[in-house]
Amino acid sequence: MQYITLSVAAALSVSAAAITGAATAGQAHEPHHTVVPGDAIVWGPAPPSLPPGARAARLLGSPAEEGPFVLRLKFPAGFVVPPHMHSKDEFIVVLSGNLTIESGEKVDRAALNGLPAGTFFHLPSGTAHYLFAETESVVQLNGMGPFDVKYVDPKDDPRSVD
Repeated sequence: MQYITLSVAAALSVSAAAITGAATAGQAHEPHHTVVPGDAIVWGPAPPSLPPGARAARLLGSPAEEGPFVLRLKFPAGFVVPPHMHSKDEFIVVLSGNLTIESGEKVDRAALNGLPAGTFFHLPSGTAHYLFAETESVVQLNGMGPFDVKYVDPKDDPRSVD
């Protein structure tokens, strides 16, 4: 069994790789299985496509490259990702906390129903949706890259320059 162990330097490269999509030492291009022990997960800044405050840990692959990827995302209580969509399917599992993922092009707080830990959520490509973290929450996002984020209202895109 191959374990990925991370030094401080490697942890920083994993954090940077979460944004840039660079490969890490534990992600060789030869076929093998990957094991990431829970205590080896390194949190870094979330991709710039998310509003400030989220944290990310890349477990496998890269959303910027062709092929499968797995990310963990940590959201603080009260965190909102405005309505957006992706050109590829998104598969989410709520690992901790209580958050809501709803379909729609406008945030409707009256329609919010919290999803407790253990909940699985599939969003087909092109589905407008938004997220609200009622409490600090961690999700695991699985998908196929390259993965994109397009906000319904371009003013909501944190990558926009005012």
